[in-house]
Amino acid sequence: MPDHGGSGHTEVPERDVVRQAEPRSDELRPLRLPKLVATDLDGTVVRSDETVSGFTHAVFDRVRAAGIPIVGATGRGPRLEELSRIDLPHADLLVLGGGGRVMDLRDPSAPRVLRDARLPGTVVAGLVAALEARLGRVKLLVEVLDAQRAPLWGDDVTDWPYPDDLVTRPREESLCYDVIKAFVKTDDTDADTLLRTARELVPPETAAFTHSGLGWVEVTPPGVDKATGLSVVAAELGIDPADVLVFGDMPNDIPMFLWAGHRVAVANAHPEVLALADEVTLSNDRDGVAVYLDSLLKREG
Repeated sequence: MPDHGGSGHTEVPERDVVRQAEPRSDELRPLRLPKLVATDLDGTVVRSDETVSGFTHAVFDRVRAAGIPIVGATGRGPRLEELSRIDLPHADLLVLGGGGRVMDLRDPSAPRVLRDARLPGTVVAGLVAALEARLGRVKLLVEVLDAQRAPLWGDDVTDWPYPDDLVTRPREESLCYDVIKAFVKTDDTDADTLLRTARELVPPETAAFTHSGLGWVEVTPPGVDKATGLSVVAAELGIDPADVLVFGDMPNDIPMFLWAGHRVAVANAHPEVLALADEVTLSNDRDGVAVYLDSLLKREG
């Protein structure tokens, strides 16, 4: 199942939808057709009922027909690559695990791994200990296996929001391997607060932290985020970040928003993402990404 879904935040009022946000600088230019489109999946392209509309698929077909590569940039780990390819079959490349795994899918018969970053289990154990010293008991799940639909390992939890196959294991067993991503949560701290605390306690050269609206904070190797994942893509394709258009909804999209030349938030996005957006489109449930791209293609195509 996806690693994150709708944000639960209040939508931007209809009159403010598909609008230009406050410019980031005096150098902001009207958007021309980009050389690359990168989009988050859950909560952005994927609707709350976990479907992608036929209209959205048709618009992405037109984007590709215009010669513009498409990248899915998602918090979903490699174990959900097949699901990601179903939701975004138009993707030329995928940035998975929040940036830790980058896949080149341009030749379907021979997909290539361009990046595979992992975090030692001992590092995860240390940062969990630091969090528990400050906050008390921390729930932990880890993503170790990249086989499709592989289970998460970790504590015995009942509040994981998707019906994944969770395998309860002692921490010393879960953390004796390198992990693709870890998930941490407390019962008494919301995700935004836990994220700030984790970043305060753990230096960025040890691990990176973000969240995607699940209520769990995600832990990845240092320097791993959607921006560095997209940097691998941009280098592979020879594209400048200034020529990249990105769509997103949650804090794990912030790095790629800061990296890309033009960023568009869906109306249901987290307030921090809305604040960074150059423009805001309709919500994921109203096919906001497709509506924006359809308008752009009609105007500039």
